[in-house]
Amino acid sequence: MSTIAVIDYGMGNLHSVASALEHVCDSKIVITSDVAEIEAADRVVFPGVGAIRDCMAEIRRLGMDRVVQKAIAEKPVLAICVGMQALMAHSEENGGVDCINLLPGNVRFFGEGLTDATGEKLKVPHMGWNQVKQIDHPLWQGIEDNSRFYFVHSFYVKSDEPSLVRATCEYGLSFDVALAKENLFAVQFHPEKSHTAGLQLLKNFANWDGKA
Repeated sequence: MSTIAVIDYGMGNLHSVASALEHVCDSKIVITSDVAEIEAADRVVFPGVGAIRDCMAEIRRLGMDRVVQKAIAEKPVLAICVGMQALMAHSEENGGVDCINLLPGNVRFFGEGLTDATGEKLKVPHMGWNQVKQIDHPLWQGIEDNSRFYFVHSFYVKSDEPSLVRATCEYGLSFDVALAKENLFAVQFHPEKSHTAGLQLLKNFANWDGKA
């Protein structure tokens, strides 16, 4: 039986992710901060919720920045929400925080005066369901383009490398909600909270061999 390790650095909705994975695949799901367990797993999930300063402090304290970098070089990795943001170069949150810098680009604040195309004011954080415009990747298999996924965030990712972008979203502006590079697929939304489309994405990840 294959194993999927959900990285525990104290800052993620771990049990929700683990339960969703258990629902869609036959893999053994382990929630762990043990480096040996993560390195032994066939696939790795790197989740995250909360403020980036606190997340990065725990990631570095536990050495998870190096663990994640090694995992991405060797096996399929799925980063979720702040897990995705932590992989970027820098975040504007908390007065500015340097991140792991595995993906080129930055994390930016939506701003106070965010409006839609009609001029109506939009709330920040961006919370709830929104359509996701796909760019071809194996993890979109069986998911209709413009399917709706669930978001909770006040900061968004903008990649410096357009070729890595695998999905975008509109919320007062266009921003990147999925990035892919070799074994890594990173998403801003929460697939574990996104019903049918989210479960299909997790199922696709459980079957993905990476490098696509």
